[in-house]
Amino acid sequence: MTKLRNDWTKEEVLAIYNKPLMELLYEAASIHRENHNPNEVQVSTLISIKTGGCPEDCGYCPQAARYHTDIEKNDLLTVNQVKAMALRAKSSGSSRVCMGAAWRNVKDGQEFEDVLEMVRTINKLEMEVCCTLGMVTENQAQRLAEAGLYAYNHNLDSSEEYYNEVISTRGYEDRLQTIENVRKTNVTVCSGGIIGMGETLEDRAGMLVALSTLSPHPESVPINSLVAVEGTPLEDQKPVNMWDMIRMVATTRIVMPTTQVRLSAGRTEMSREGQAMCFFAGANSIFAGDKLLTTPNPDVNEDMKFFKEIGIIPMKPFAKKAQPETIEAKDSQYESLGEKPKWSRPDVTIERNEEAKQKAKAKNLEKA
Repeated sequence: MTKLRNDWTKEEVLAIYNKPLMELLYEAASIHRENHNPNEVQVSTLISIKTGGCPEDCGYCPQAARYHTDIEKNDLLTVNQVKAMALRAKSSGSSRVCMGAAWRNVKDGQEFEDVLEMVRTINKLEMEVCCTLGMVTENQAQRLAEAGLYAYNHNLDSSEEYYNEVISTRGYEDRLQTIENVRKTNVTVCSGGIIGMGETLEDRAGMLVALSTLSPHPESVPINSLVAVEGTPLEDQKPVNMWDMIRMVATTRIVMPTTQVRLSAGRTEMSREGQAMCFFAGANSIFAGDKLLTTPNPDVNEDMKFFKEIGIIPMKPFAKKAQPETIEAKDSQYESLGEKPKWSRPDVTIERNEEAKQKAKAKNLEKA
């Protein structure tokens, strides 16, 4: 088996990324086969349990309240609504449900209690449960673990150097602290990023260094291709070249051999042939369903047809790690502490984010 490393340098990662493509693909595919079944792909369904109104200024995100993107907002869904959506996802071939809420961070209170009940409910359906809720404290992470959470997603988004060109309302260190808080539980870590935001190859390598020097590596690393949404600061960014996506997947597979590499946002812009090459290069997880939170995604039936054409089968739930136990609220060891943590707000101003904010204000005045 390939030796796991936590000491990759940016120079080493760049050298891998820039290899002749056939050499890169051969190395990545060989490592992939050593550590995974090359004909299995883990299928997840992403459910937006609370959409829009987010106080953050992430330049790629249509859910930021300060931008004008015409998304359909909704308050937190009910447990029964989420259960029904999870059952549909299961019947379509998904083994995991990932619930996303447009929050800066988890706040103790009734909404978090409802999310914990959603986790308990879905885990009892014998599906893996993932949440992406923003920053979490150690106690909140422990409560999620008790409920039966399988994975927690908190992306680094980009390199630490480029991060301040995209987001000014939360610090890079807070993202790392959230991952550390999750690591103190039995919950697995899902953390990746986005390419196509105007970053350099050095920034892409820097993001992979940040992820691969975590010990242990994240169990899942989503590689997203930016979906440029009108009204966001990054609305004018050009789609990522397919070869860049393939190289990014292959490089991720080489530096993190045992991790599930998730082909995430942007698949609607990718050819079937390009996606097949990503699977060959080491991608072994996707999001299925017609929407990823607020952006388009290939239809699940089309994905399953595609899988059949290339001989891929969906991975069974809990193939990588045993199903966690669900502890009912009345038996919980951890209780709400009413925490009010002081997550950081970096002292930076991002010009294009401010311009998008002012455009949104002008459009809102026109509508008024």
